Amino acid sequence: MSAALRFGWLALMAACSGSCSSPGSQPEGGATTPPSWQVVLHDMTPTFLCVWGTAADDVFAVGGPLSDGTPTAALHYDGKIWTDLHPSGTTTFWWTNGVSSKDVWMVGEQGRMTHWDGSRLTESTPLTAATLYGVWAGASNDVWAVGGIPEGGTAKPNDVLLHYDGHAWSAVPVPQPLGRTFFKVWGTASDNLYVVGELGTIWHRKGTTWSLEANSPPLATGNLTSVFGCSATEVYAVGGEDVLVSDGKTWTRANVSLENGVNGVSCASPGKPVIVGFGGLKQRLVDGHWQSDFSSEPHSDLHGAWADPSGGFWAAGGAFVNDPMQGASRAGVIGYYGSSNIGSTVQ
Repeated sequence: MSAALRFGWLALMAACSGSCSSPGSQPEGGATTPPSWQVVLHDMTPTFLCVWGTAADDVFAVGGPLSDGTPTAALHYDGKIWTDLHPSGTTTFWWTNGVSSKDVWMVGEQGRMTHWDGSRLTESTPLTAATLYGVWAGASNDVWAVGGIPEGGTAKPNDVLLHYDGHAWSAVPVPQPLGRTFFKVWGTASDNLYVVGELGTIWHRKGTTWSLEANSPPLATGNLTSVFGCSATEVYAVGGEDVLVSDGKTWTRANVSLENGVNGVSCASPGKPVIVGFGGLKQRLVDGHWQSDFSSEPHSDLHGAWADPSGGFWAAGGAFVNDPMQGASRAGVIGYYGSSNIGSTVQ
């Protein structure tokens, strides 16, 4: 099956033919292009749930059909074109993270854990039947994955926390199982790790000790779907109507007026986070004030955000909340905020 047939890219590539600019292009006269949002990929068959990379010319985007029966999605962008990595199956990847372009993990449905070494994908034996919604790699021998079955309680596989030591994956118990799904994990190292999930759950590992934070009563009003830090003293946890921020010790509510529900958060440097959410919600903290880009495309539901080292912001989304329909398109989209023109060609 060709890549075009695999993801329905023929129309996209035809529309882009002869008009797509190369990354970093500038207007005539050498003037710098003002940063703005642009739609990089759109109307793709899979939804995209996560975009992450090591640089603006080394980007991975993952997702899938969410029970629609079409192929699993994993793309890589090298600064010019997007390449289909051709993962097997029809499960959906929910998240990706790594330590280099040759050491990347992708996790998702049915406990799937897939590793990219720069040339091929290798599957690990699943340790759970639950969906793995998040993964974070602090080092090649220090990778964490989290998941569960939402609203399944203690009767289903929940409180799922896995660790990879460079040789094998193993389950890590939390001190107090609550029967909650964990959605994301992030840290500065294994001795400073955050896990967020259902019902405002925030686990924080300091040293080797795990503790529940902002829990009594919960500071969040609902589920926390993502966590990311600009530094060890500026950590954000988001989900629904909640944007929480921690100085490493205490959680408070961020002073931001949301224009829709929020799903994802990322940051490349202190004081400059980005959040994304439903209906194309895109908000950036600029000089201490939250700037709304809600009117800019993409207007799709956005699930994941990533801030690249050069200061560009990326967003991944699509029709990920729609009910399954066999063979249907999930209208996957990748957006980018910055001064470069990101390539839209897929092979």
